[in-house]
Amino acid sequence: MAKSLNWRDYMNMGNAVKERILELCRERNITINKLGTMSGVTQSTINNIISGRNNSTTISTIKKLCDGLDISIIEFFSSKVFKDLEQEVE
Repeated sequence: MAKSLNWRDYMNMGNAVKERILELCRERNITINKLGTMSGVTQSTINNIISGRNNSTTISTIKKLCDGLDISIIEFFSSKVFKDLEQEVE
């Protein structure tokens, strides 16, 4: 079973997006494979997000995931995982 992140780990947007996707899958009792099928996002893309290899998921990909889950982008980002993010400056 995957370990949940501590709140201090939510400093990274990639971690927050990953955790939100996993949270939505748990709420709907679906696998990430099923989410890929529902949203039209490739399994490799979802795996890269979940594994942390992709820390800069595009808004287009998030929109596709939202469409597959039948939620708005606002609903996606209306989660406590995004509330404590610090500004990322590179």
